[in-house]
Order: sequence, then structure tokens, then C-alpha cells
Amino acid sequence: MLSLLLGLLKLLGESWKTRVDPDQPGAAQKSNPFYPKFSSFFKRVTIQLDQRLYPDNHIIIWEHARSPAPHEGFEVKRKGDKELTVNIRLEMNYLPEKFKLSPALMEVLGVEVETRPRIIAAIWHYVKARKLQNPDDPSFFICDAPLQKVFGESKMKFTMVSQRISPHLSPPQPIHLEHKIKLSGNSPAGTVCYDVLVDVPFPIQRELYALLANAEKNKEIDTCDEAICTAIRKIHEHRRRRAFFLGFSQSPVEFVNALIESQSKDLGLVAGEASRNAENEHHSNFFNQPWVEDAVIRYLNRKPAVGSDAPGST
Repeated sequence: MLSLLLGLLKLLGESWKTRVDPDQPGAAQKSNPFYPKFSSFFKRVTIQLDQRLYPDNHIIIWEHARSPAPHEGFEVKRKGDKELTVNIRLEMNYLPEKFKLSPALMEVLGVEVETRPRIIAAIWHYVKARKLQNPDDPSFFICDAPLQKVFGESKMKFTMVSQRISPHLSPPQPIHLEHKIKLSGNSPAGTVCYDVLVDVPFPIQRELYALLANAEKNKEIDTCDEAICTAIRKIHEHRRRRAFFLGFSQSPVEFVNALIESQSKDLGLVAGEASRNAENEHHSNFFNQPWVEDAVIRYLNRKPAVGSDAPGST
């Protein structure tokens, strides 16, 4: 929603001028080709003058249907030397079209003016929130007391909602403004401003489309990132394998010895023999320790595996 300032009814000497125009601070937005112009917000503008002062043409009407080209504002000039009250009627041009809800339907949904699709969606949410959907036939819903005031039945089929709410929808009430034309006053250039709330869907829709487009692009980017990560993993794997075979081809013996030594260390860590010192086993003193005799006896008395000969047997 946008608060739009409407400059109305400017007095110029003995002649006065009725002007409906956006406020000057919004001029920067006019340069944007996607920003809606002033006339696009209204379906019809009616200006009614005092019939006693202007008996021949006291009503001025502008209709969007007759002048579809967008305008930045409207200007009506009449000569006069007497103060009077001008009635201005603004009929809004809602896109998509909005309707005024009946008191019964307003009581259910809590909104006064809304579009038909959103009214139907609000009824659906009302039914879901209060668990009124018929469990035996989900195409129907039970009407509670507020819904019975709207539909006049105890149950209703979802497909009939759009048709049955039509009697409860009417055109929105136009905006009525009363402006007094004065021959003197303190307001600059005789201009008075009114605030009118209007729907401005154009920039929001463009931002929404841009957001959805960015979401699709993000999916493409995520897919590309995953493909890049997979390719990098394959490159590292091929690099490791190349280094392995290249080292073997340059010096097979040293490569195999280094591989065996590395695998032995890994095997010792896995078997829990990380504290074992192979260098001490090269000396005879290592086997003269007290535990050696007990270890030999345990080895000789161990239970032989099935299908193998006992240790020391011939």
C-alpha cells in the first residue's frame, strides 16, 4: 500500500482551478517507466460543482474506459468569484478487482474489501483452522453458525463456494472528498492535500518475479557447485594414484620397502603394539627377561587350530 498525496483545487486570482495531481516529492518515481501513473489508480473521477453557480456544466466526469491512456493528473478550470464547496468522488481501479464483503461474510473473514480468489482462500483457511471439513466426504465442509449466516445451509460443497458468495460481494464504496474553494487563505498557492491509500502491485510483482528468477538461478548454481566439488574429488583421487604409480616406477625396491614399513607401522597401531620397540628385539638381552619363559610355555601349550598339527609335533 502507498500513501498518495492528491493536490486538489488551486485558486488563481478571480479564476480557480481544480487539480488532481501526485505530490511533488514523488516526481522521482514518475521517471520510472514501471511505476504506475496517477490515472491508473482510478476507474472514474467525478467532480461536482455548485449547480447554482454553474447550472450548465456543474458535473465533470473522467472515466478510465474512455481514456485508457495513463495521465499524471487532471486539471479542471472554471471562472468564478465566489467561495463554494466541491464534491469529489474517486472510484478506485483495483487490479485485480476487489469487492466489498457483506456484513455476514465480513464477520467470518474479518476483512471489508478483498479480491475474489483471496476471499475463497480465506474461507478455505477458516474451514481448515476450525476442522470443519467433512471426514466422510472431504469435498464438503460443515457450516458453523457464522458460515450458516453466509450460505444458509448446514453443509457446503467446496466447488460451490465461488458461486454462493457472489450475493455477498458488491463494488467497493467510492472515496468522497469535500473541498472548499476560498478566495483567500494561508495555504501555499491555495493547494490542499489528501491522503488516499491505493494498491501499488507493480514494483512488488517485479521484485517477486526477480526473486523467483534468482531462486531458479540459485538452484542452477548449487547444481554447478556440486558438479565442481565432484570433479575436484576425482582430480585429487587421480593425483594420488598417479603419485603412487610414479613412485613405484622410479624406484620399485625402495618404494616397496617404504610401503611395507609404513604398512607395518599402521598394523602395529591397529593391533595395539604401538609401544613395541623392534630395535630392542635385535639384542639377546631382550629374551633373557623374566616374562620370556612364561610366554614360551603359554605358546607351547596353546590350543592348536582345527586341521593343523600341534606346536613341536613331528
